[in-house]
Parts: sequence; structure tokens; C-alpha cells
Amino acid sequence: MSTTTFTKSPGWLDWYSNPSKPRFQLPAGAVDAHCHVFGPGSEFPFAPERKYTPCDAGKEQLFALRDQLGVSRNVIVQATCHGADNRAMVDAVQAAGNGARGVATVRPDVADAELRRLDDAGVRGVRFNFLKRLVNSAPKEELAEIARRITPFGWHVVVYFEGTELEELQGFFRSLPVPLVVDHMGRPDVTKPPSGPEFSRFLHFVEQNDVWVKVSCPERLSISGPPALDGEPAPYGDVVAFGRTVVEEFPDRVLWGTDWPHPNLTDHMPDDGLLVDYIPRVASTPELQHKLLVDNPMRLYWPGEEA
Repeated sequence: MSTTTFTKSPGWLDWYSNPSKPRFQLPAGAVDAHCHVFGPGSEFPFAPERKYTPCDAGKEQLFALRDQLGVSRNVIVQATCHGADNRAMVDAVQAAGNGARGVATVRPDVADAELRRLDDAGVRGVRFNFLKRLVNSAPKEELAEIARRITPFGWHVVVYFEGTELEELQGFFRSLPVPLVVDHMGRPDVTKPPSGPEFSRFLHFVEQNDVWVKVSCPERLSISGPPALDGEPAPYGDVVAFGRTVVEEFPDRVLWGTDWPHPNLTDHMPDDGLLVDYIPRVASTPELQHKLLVDNPMRLYWPGEEA
């Protein structure tokens, strides 16, 4: 076990330690399709090249949140603070048995044996991050090589980018030989209307390609709030129309996730119970809720299995 100690980045907000019990009851088999684990750093050291140092947020805390919210399964996405060292994520996935899947970060020179090991451990995708504040972007030819390497495993690529970058990136995205999953609705500018040209471009991109969309992270996208704190019944009102549009236009290709433990938030740390209560505002019927929370993530991450 490592004896290295880590000092959190200045201003780091730890996850909300006492989330409320959601008023909205998740359907049986609900999947949190976007969450992370951080360390703990004493067991799984953070990457030397990281651009932030988080608090510890390990699998035990994630599973406690899962039970508090009424979630049945998790998709654990590799956190950028761990770079391409997937050990913390894989450890959490394996600890959950068949109750979790993983999304890894790998480099172009990853060995075939390592990809097989990750696949056996429950990994079903890799993440390409284009946010320069989080990672140093790899050349597109290297990312294309990774996509080619994972094709035999039936994996997908998760992409994280700013909405303003889609116009430049969409040609590259279309060239990848695997399905895409877009984090956080492509990070739209919610001060602009969902019917405007930027979000319309995103919707057209989804419509024309093999793309799934996470209607996650209103707390990260919202400008005017109000935040999901202190029992707020209607948080993040400026994001609702964007999520509802995606859910209603692509009901069979949407996913939801908490984004716990909410890395790099600087304004506030949301109550995860209130984030669950946000779901019916974007998925307004039981049928849409079941697709978003159960049917779609099961089809993508546990194909052929019952929830």
C-alpha cells in the first residue's frame, strides 16, 4: 500500500456527506450511468500528471450513496485524476459483482492482454476527454487508434467536450468505428435557447449518428440555478428544457448519472437526493423514466440481461 499523502486542490469542494432521501422513487433496476471513484489515495495514488487533486471518494462511499438513492447498478467512469491507471475504477467495478460496469482511460500502446483483462473485469468503454482544463488532449490519430483497438470488444467511446467545440470535432467523431456516448448533453450554453443553432447542431449530430446522450450534470451546466440544496423542489430550471428535449427526441438513446463525487465544482456541492428528484422534470412519464434509467443503460452495459 502506498504511503503517499495528497493535499487537495485549493478550494476543492468535498461531496455532500448527508444526501436526502429522494422523493422520486427510482424504478426497480435503475442505473447510475455516470459516477466516479477517487482513490482512496493511500491505496490508489493519483496520477502525477493530474490537473487537480481531489478528496478521497472510494467505493464504500459510492455504494452507500447507491443504496441511499435507490440505485441498483453503477457505471463507473475513470476519473482524470487517475490518468490511465484504472486500478481504482476496476477495483470498484469488481467489488460490485455484476452490479457495475466501467469506462476506462487507455493509451494507444495499451497491450491487447490489458484490454482483455479490462473487458473481463467489466469495462465496456473508453473515455476521450477534450476539456483542456482537465487533460492534455491526445492527437486525434492516437484516439482513432484506441477506437480501432477496442472495436473487437464491442466497447464504445465516451466523449466529453464543450458545446462550442462540436462543430470542429464532429467530423472526427463520425470517423470513429464504435458507438459514442456524449457526457452531459455536450455541455450546452444554457443561456441560449435549446432551439437555437448551437444545440440544434448537437441534436442533428445525435440524430445522424450512433450516439447516446447522458442527460446528467445540471449542477455543472446551470447558470441561474437555484442549486439542489436545502430541499429545493425545482433546482437548475435553466437546464430543464435541454434535458427534456433530448429525452423526448431520443428516448431510446438517453442515460442518466449522478456524476458523484462531482469533481471540480467550485460554486456548490449538490444534494444527490435532490438530483434524483430532478429526473421527472426531464423525463416526464413513467415510460420515459424507465427507458432513461433502466432499459437504455441495461441494453448498453448489460445486453441480454434482465434488470
